[in-house]
Amino acid sequence: MSTTAHAPGTPSAPDASATDLAVHAAEARSAHNYRPLPVVIASAEGAWTTDIEGRRSLDLLAGYSALNFGHRNPRLIAAAKAQLDRLTLTSRAFHHDRFADFCAGLADLCGMETVLPMNTGAEAVETAVKVARKWGYRIKGVPPGRARIVVAAGNFHGRTTTVVSFSTDPDARADFGPFTPGFDTVPFGDAAALEAALTDETVAVLIEPVQGEAGVLVPPPGYLARVRELTAGRGVLFIADEIQSGLARTGRTFACDHEDVTPDMYLLGKALGGGLVPVSAVVSSRAVLGVLRPGQHGSTFGGNPLACAVALEVIAMLRTGEFQQRSAELGAHLHARLHEMTGAGLIEGSRGRGLWAGVDVPPRHGSGSAVARRLLERGVLVKDTHGTTIRLAPPLVIDRSDLDWGLDRLTEVLTRSA
Repeated sequence: MSTTAHAPGTPSAPDASATDLAVHAAEARSAHNYRPLPVVIASAEGAWTTDIEGRRSLDLLAGYSALNFGHRNPRLIAAAKAQLDRLTLTSRAFHHDRFADFCAGLADLCGMETVLPMNTGAEAVETAVKVARKWGYRIKGVPPGRARIVVAAGNFHGRTTTVVSFSTDPDARADFGPFTPGFDTVPFGDAAALEAALTDETVAVLIEPVQGEAGVLVPPPGYLARVRELTAGRGVLFIADEIQSGLARTGRTFACDHEDVTPDMYLLGKALGGGLVPVSAVVSSRAVLGVLRPGQHGSTFGGNPLACAVALEVIAMLRTGEFQQRSAELGAHLHARLHEMTGAGLIEGSRGRGLWAGVDVPPRHGSGSAVARRLLERGVLVKDTHGTTIRLAPPLVIDRSDLDWGLDRLTEVLTRSA
């Protein structure tokens, strides 16, 4: 008998479902840093998952964009299996035969020169902060210890100590201080406030072109172009965190592409690993990433052979433009359906770009979490954020009929709770 069988509050076997028992077992021996929905997924393919009791659910979250290409995409699985039979890890102590192609391919996709691979999105952000500061001291000439980075309120760039130092989310910050100094916060989408915050000691502006965790907030038209103009004019790096918004999620390869803007640095992750392995990267120019010297930054698993093999296949898939087009076309349909729901009074509104939307639930329907639970009962997986908003980010491989089926379930839930 397992040790969890006698844990306090364990559901009794005759009355409890397999899901209840599995959820309790997980909660009994894990830290409670997440509040997952009560579903235990055992297998998945494309846009559909199957739980341990055999129930199928439509995934409309896609791992917060990590599963842009769907669960177990055959091309990506094949690339991973082939690499698993050859080589998985060397560490960066040695070269391996997939590394150069990965760096060249990703740099070309971004229109950049140099790639620094890491594993998680938070690592990419931490890397960008370090590089921007060092660039500021070595290249721009900011006095030692005085570098500052401008960020946007409502941001979500990860949960490391430095990253939560410039978060405005109380849950992300409470009891984790003292915090890392050197950050100035301005309202998201307010170019005038950003301009006023720039000083001779500013080394970078770090923003998400679309704020995902905040509820899929899209900035006003022209904002990204103005950020590019201001940073270029003041000798400041423009760092675009495209970890969620990049790699076809918004209907273009990068969200910055919607305003024909190229930042000084892209931060990428999530979908870059194809939903198989964690892969992130900082992509920039030689002049910027060239400030690093051996021994000053690194990662044991960053740029490992398995990660490079999977990411290379992701890059090849993105080069066809197929997924950008699917996101744009299905996204237009998604937003049209949501506009209809707004007109019918079922939701207070929605916003987003491509196959990505934040949906505001009126208080009469209960919280976003309550709506997510009712959708789970009907076989649809979504997640809430900031109380009354649910996020929709289906895999880009989803069939239009499946997308409509999921939206019909949302309409049904909101109609019955009206």
